[in-house]
Amino acid sequence: MIAEGSVILFLGFALLLALGTPLAVALGIAGSAVILIEGLGIMSVPTNAYNGIAKYPLLALPVFVLAGMMFERAGVALRIVRFASAVVGRRRGAQGIVAILVCMFLGGISGSGPADAAAVAMVMIPGMLRQGYPKEFSATLIAAAGSTAILIPPSVALIVYSVLVPAASVPALFAGGVIPGILAGLSLILPTLYFSWKNGWGQSDGEPTPRFWDSFREAIWGLLAPVIILGGLRTGIFTPTEAAVVAAFYGLIVGVFVYRTLSLRDIYRVLVESAEISAVVMIIISLAGVFAHAGSTLGAFDAFAAMLLGFTSSEAVMLAMITLMLLIAGMLLDAVSVYLVFLPILLPIMAIYKWDPVWFGIIMTMNMAIGQFTPPMAVNLMVTTRVAGITMESTVRWALWMVASMLGALILVTAFPSLAMWLPRTLGY
Repeated sequence: MIAEGSVILFLGFALLLALGTPLAVALGIAGSAVILIEGLGIMSVPTNAYNGIAKYPLLALPVFVLAGMMFERAGVALRIVRFASAVVGRRRGAQGIVAILVCMFLGGISGSGPADAAAVAMVMIPGMLRQGYPKEFSATLIAAAGSTAILIPPSVALIVYSVLVPAASVPALFAGGVIPGILAGLSLILPTLYFSWKNGWGQSDGEPTPRFWDSFREAIWGLLAPVIILGGLRTGIFTPTEAAVVAAFYGLIVGVFVYRTLSLRDIYRVLVESAEISAVVMIIISLAGVFAHAGSTLGAFDAFAAMLLGFTSSEAVMLAMITLMLLIAGMLLDAVSVYLVFLPILLPIMAIYKWDPVWFGIIMTMNMAIGQFTPPMAVNLMVTTRVAGITMESTVRWALWMVASMLGALILVTAFPSLAMWLPRTLGY
């Protein structure tokens, strides 16, 4: 029963994806087929579809998506770019560093890699082009830096992970992602400086450097957003779900009354687009509940985990195998989908090796961050190449350098768990 059902579940799911079936539909069909054929109770399908999304922490997900889009449309990115340019100054590699820093900061507002990359690409790529940066390099750099958004809190991906792994709370995951997220972003500065100095990129284009205090006054409302969100979480003023609501209303106030860049039509579009994005994610999570129920009831996930454990008894080798598997999966699927598909398999292994669920969640998320700018299905790179008007194939040579740099940060966090665990423990999570 287990062997036959496992073949139907995993190979059926893979075949549906290969045929171009939407992920949510592939998860639902594969799970339902196993439940029906193996007689596991077909009436469990609607129940598990509902239970998949009937979780309180998931309320934060659509609201953080809305908050991120509010800040993006309010013009926060442009003002933070000016402020970062005033801080970094005009020198070789400066604009590349500004792009990285702005992506990291906006990640602390949006929680979404593609949204982060899109906002920064539209503002930064024209200026970087004037200073000699090739479009291909600029698009790749921004896509890579934008991937830190799923590590630096508030992260939509980490919220989903906390729902699937209740032992890892949202505040602990948010705190755990800070240092690895910063390391991941800073690692990109090395190839940026190297190629800038080698090729002479970043010479002044004649535009004056923004004045520090003027740019600071313009950007202060955006700079306060992460302080309000994370400060409120730390002091216990509001929960993660309430923090999402506060962030959304703060973005609305900034866009309408402070910067005056959001009209009623803009607000309507933001509401519609954020609802569409959230609905897609929720449908995937819902139908993944059917897939997870079929696999766990059948025992397929435990069998798959036992197969992986049969390859080696070494913890280091097992981590390397899991990292390779997740890197490949991250090239093809988004972070939320990877969690939903692979966590049921990896949780038994995590329990056997007694890995901390917060640390393991950060490791998984760093793998997913790398996948967001690794071709062929790099979602961030799809966004930035479209903005730059280039093909994804032209970015491969630069993407390999960025992947190597961020892999270095991943190896550090894997080898030294305290990099992810120090802040949560210090804050008492």
